[in-house]
Amino acid sequence: MAISVLKNQHFQVEALKGSLSEEELKIKIKGVHALGIRSKTKITDAILAEADRLLAIGCFCIGTDQVDLSAAEKRGIPVFNSPFCNSRSVAELILCEVVCLSRRLGDVNTAMHNGIWDKSAKNCHEIRGKTLGIVGYGHIGTQLSVLAEAMGMKVLFYDIENIMPLGNSRPCETLDQLLQQADYVTLHYPRQNLPII
Repeated sequence: MAISVLKNQHFQVEALKGSLSEEELKIKIKGVHALGIRSKTKITDAILAEADRLLAIGCFCIGTDQVDLSAAEKRGIPVFNSPFCNSRSVAELILCEVVCLSRRLGDVNTAMHNGIWDKSAKNCHEIRGKTLGIVGYGHIGTQLSVLAEAMGMKVLFYDIENIMPLGNSRPCETLDQLLQQADYVTLHYPRQNLPII
């Protein structure tokens, strides 16, 4: 949709599937005014040195860690991201993984592929009434807390920032406090901000 909007505004747009190597990017970036990338594409200082007309880099993902930010800043090229682009999708996937763990779906699936029909519900549990610990209560963590609560879970969270809880979720003073109380723990921190355990 974005491509058609840009083309309708008379922009010349080239869309590529998959990420390019550094050498390919050095060639492709010449003459480009705006660059949009996904998380696998790495923009290095060497690539930016070849960018003779670049005005902005858009990272169509949550972070910007795939771009050499100091090199972009040195050249006056703003870098922006899309922090809400997949928060809900990731939160849903995490909740799905919690259900899979609680129902031993990985074990049962492996057994089934090995020709064993394991009809037992031993060590399988509902997630209702269980406690989910969320480390990092940002965009994804808050979305996850709302979904988990709707599924009947208790939600605890730990964050280095003082963040107002949504719904009935409760903050923990320390990471250790969260780890002692949670049945399931999920981590949602940018790499550069990971807490030291």
